[in-house]
Amino acid sequence: MTPFAPAVAYSPDVEHRAPDEEETIAALARLFTDMASTVAEHEGHAHRAVHAKGHALLRARFQVAHDLPAELAHGLFARPGAYDALVRLSSPPAEQLPDSVSTPRAMAVKILGVQGERVEGGDEQHSQDFLMVNGPAFTTPGVQGFLRSAKLLAATTERMPRTKQVLSATLRGAEAALEAVGGQSATLKALGGEPQHHPLGETFFTQVPFLYGPYMAKFSWVPVSPALLALTGQSLPSGEDAQRDAIAAFFADLAAPVMWELRVQLCRDLAQMPIEDASVVWPESISPFVPVGHLSIGAQPAWSTDAEAREDALAFAPWHALAAHRPLGSLNRARRVVMAASRQFRSQFNRCPIHEP
Repeated sequence: MTPFAPAVAYSPDVEHRAPDEEETIAALARLFTDMASTVAEHEGHAHRAVHAKGHALLRARFQVAHDLPAELAHGLFARPGAYDALVRLSSPPAEQLPDSVSTPRAMAVKILGVQGERVEGGDEQHSQDFLMVNGPAFTTPGVQGFLRSAKLLAATTERMPRTKQVLSATLRGAEAALEAVGGQSATLKALGGEPQHHPLGETFFTQVPFLYGPYMAKFSWVPVSPALLALTGQSLPSGEDAQRDAIAAFFADLAAPVMWELRVQLCRDLAQMPIEDASVVWPESISPFVPVGHLSIGAQPAWSTDAEAREDALAFAPWHALAAHRPLGSLNRARRVVMAASRQFRSQFNRCPIHEP
């Protein structure tokens, strides 16, 4: 077995704030709130400023692994335990676009009834949220690049739906050609070139780092049940709500619960596993992802007539967290402000208070 370097202990000096970071984050908050407002004016309903289109809202059960080694026994994972959880499957951007505009898939999990010291500034007291997408790295290193790409996104919000569908088909072709020679492009996928694969067969990543007790880490949800693995790379049929329909059909016919592993990748080399550059894929050769728990979901209606109303009352956010899992890096610092502004607008426009379940 290959020996790995010890996990790097967190120190405040691993996080670096650019001189204009606060101004950039404030600009992002205004931009995403404006996008949410534009969508609300067109659709008569306020959605999330990102990952607006929900495909499923599911009840689940999360189990912390037994007998974790001391290096991994921190925070939520300090001791074995079982928790109820909620799972939301979705895709960006801020609009309710047809699934022919194919963008990245997302999986947000809210683990309920979690006890312990809370992260400062979080507005839920008993949940631990994990928000992930189906790619290991973000499209830009930090908030400045995020602002530039968000401005491009905002310029097309609620505009040119037919053009977006044609562009998405073109970008999917370009991404398929790139993947055929062993590559991939997070930018192509974000713009609409995400392969039209079944979301339940995907592996999901936080992309950005978090505290893991005294250490730093990234997380991943990995499908492990044969029924889920059979969906990896499986094409979806065409349809405006193809993902929602496919997920609903899967959970309606499920004979036994299916399982994802929650895996953690500890930072073991700051040079190769930076905290402030989210565009870098942390190499698994020096720190593989290791299972620390599993999520099981049984048969149930994945989407119902009241799903949108139930979604309106919920918020998933990385800052709904234990202090032991505080989000790290500039993108996470931006998410704290931007997502709070989005929640406030959504709650006010829909006249629906958002509350911790």
